[in-house]
Amino acid sequence: MSLYSRLRPLLFTLPPERAHRLTINGLKMLDQLRASPPVNDHILEQSLMGMTFTNPFGMAAGFDKDGEVMGGVLKAGFGFTEIGTLTPSPQPGNPAPRLFRLKAHEAVINRLGFNNQGQVEAHYRLAVFRARPRSDIGDIVGVNIGANKDSADRQEDYRLGAVRFAGMADYLTVNISSPNTPGLRDLQADDQVGGLMQLVREAAPETPILVKIAPDLPHEQACRLAQLAVSNGIDGLIISNTTIAREAVADSPHAAQEGGLSGQPLFAASTDMLSAVYRETGSKLTLVGVGGVASAQQAYEKICAGASLVQLYTGLVYHGPGLVDRMKRDLSDLLRRDGFTSVSAAIGSDHAPPSKKGQSNEG
Repeated sequence: MSLYSRLRPLLFTLPPERAHRLTINGLKMLDQLRASPPVNDHILEQSLMGMTFTNPFGMAAGFDKDGEVMGGVLKAGFGFTEIGTLTPSPQPGNPAPRLFRLKAHEAVINRLGFNNQGQVEAHYRLAVFRARPRSDIGDIVGVNIGANKDSADRQEDYRLGAVRFAGMADYLTVNISSPNTPGLRDLQADDQVGGLMQLVREAAPETPILVKIAPDLPHEQACRLAQLAVSNGIDGLIISNTTIAREAVADSPHAAQEGGLSGQPLFAASTDMLSAVYRETGSKLTLVGVGGVASAQQAYEKICAGASLVQLYTGLVYHGPGLVDRMKRDLSDLLRRDGFTSVSAAIGSDHAPPSKKGQSNEG
């Protein structure tokens, strides 16, 4: 039994947001330590979007909303981290309680509502982080941008975010899929999303851009959105955000809570959508798989379905910080077991003819 599994019952006696703040403070302490750098097997390294990722595991947006612990997250073993969602102006988010653990399902419902200190504050923190001496832990930081709840022009909010972080972020994520800002998901509609992609691309012409979509879209719409991403010079998609579906947790006392559901119940739907989009676009887009990842096997399934990178967050709530190192070690073993010489070779392998299994899809 791990130390975290012993401490988790005590940690779960705290309200979720208080427990989260303790975790942030712990990572701040980790960032101050001169610890040995995380170990990364060379089989996990890959080049994507002009960057070298030491491993495919990233901290999903929502954990480090204000960019407080970028160094701590990377020292914990992640290959990259994504801060935000950040809006042009600070906002408190929705009233508490707004975060609920569904322990029996290893899931969380949140209706935080883009609570953050605003882009100016985060930009300063990111600038300070960039001024640090380069280390061997890697320093890939993406910035997830959104619109203020009371904005009169949400597309302009995204343009402002892209302009502000274009010279500082390693990549930008356009979050148009949170269920916790009323009307935000409407930006995924065919008649709006293409124009928004073009606007953000023009605002940050040299920065890799990803668009984060909802798992509740019909696959046909997700594939149309993916084709629009290709035609507008967008680099990739994050599949997916939280879901508003509740069928998988109908027996939970929190099932009626409004907000987005994350964790194990999201795995199958998000992976199915990922697979459908990869079939549509192949290697034209970098796909990031997120939703219900709490083991190397689940990460491997997303990679074989078409993901180049995998993000997690809720899995850490239930399995603790040691999860990342376990997943890296176990994913390396899975790749070698199946004859892959690199993680890149496994991407989309579910869609390859049987005779091509284990062969690289690079180039």
